[in-house]
Amino acid sequence: MSSQAKISSFFSTSNKRPLYDNNSDQKTPTKKGKLDKEQKAEKESLSPEQVKRMNENKAAAMEKLKTRRLSQESTELKDLMGKSWYKALEHEFTKSYFTQLCKFVENERSKGTVYPPPHQVYSWTNFSPIEEVKVVILGQDPYHGPKQAHGLCFSVQEGVKSPPSLVNMYKELANDIPGFKIPTHGTLNGWAEQGVLLLNACLTVRASQANSHAGKGWEKLTDAVIAWINKNTTGVVFMLWGAYAQKKGAHINAKNHCILKSVHPSPLSAHRGFLGCQHFSKCNDYLKQHNKTPIDWTHLPPS
Repeated sequence: MSSQAKISSFFSTSNKRPLYDNNSDQKTPTKKGKLDKEQKAEKESLSPEQVKRMNENKAAAMEKLKTRRLSQESTELKDLMGKSWYKALEHEFTKSYFTQLCKFVENERSKGTVYPPPHQVYSWTNFSPIEEVKVVILGQDPYHGPKQAHGLCFSVQEGVKSPPSLVNMYKELANDIPGFKIPTHGTLNGWAEQGVLLLNACLTVRASQANSHAGKGWEKLTDAVIAWINKNTTGVVFMLWGAYAQKKGAHINAKNHCILKSVHPSPLSAHRGFLGCQHFSKCNDYLKQHNKTPIDWTHLPPS
């Protein structure tokens, strides 16, 4: 079953058939036009009670269709997300903000390009169970260029040039982790497979327009992700780079978890404290102290 195909069907616009045949010399009403006239005449002959009952039946049918569509969307979301993540966050999906968020993203996709594609929006949930997360790296917004974003913050798809912030992360790793060699790609799946959650605060973006989906509801969902990990696990390392990430992680329990703070790895700020912060080695030291397997930061296969 292709979840992507199903979801894409919700975002596509249907083609309406013309009421007239454009290929004929004389524009004759089609069968649909005749039916409309017949239905109108029939409706005019009905009593007020019959019209009322017909409208009630129509409203009931529309409500049933709406319920069926919501059920289909819920099933698709369940298919797209890791099981443990869906179970942990299921209560969020029935809240009004999430319903409005889904409508917003659907409308955005109907008008233009939105990144990442539907099947990759929740890819961050598909590498390890939520209860096995060992490290959380917070980002802000997906990359908004072609073939970049694929659901993991700071990561890009194979074949795409590593963005400047990721280049600085690689530079820091090369100085901090023995044996680390800067990869020729920017795909960070190898970290995610080891329990590193690479989470953007906002999960979608309009093409070429940074932060275009900010404030629409994603932040509430990702706050719920952080809150669940904070409450239900211990010994997790949170890497908070930049003021935005630090504000988002303000409620993390420092007694139960490790919080590492620095400026953002962006070229605009990396030289003011990110380069030389040694967060990657400090992270592994903390994990070992809490009897957890350290992250192999050198494990970055192309895909």
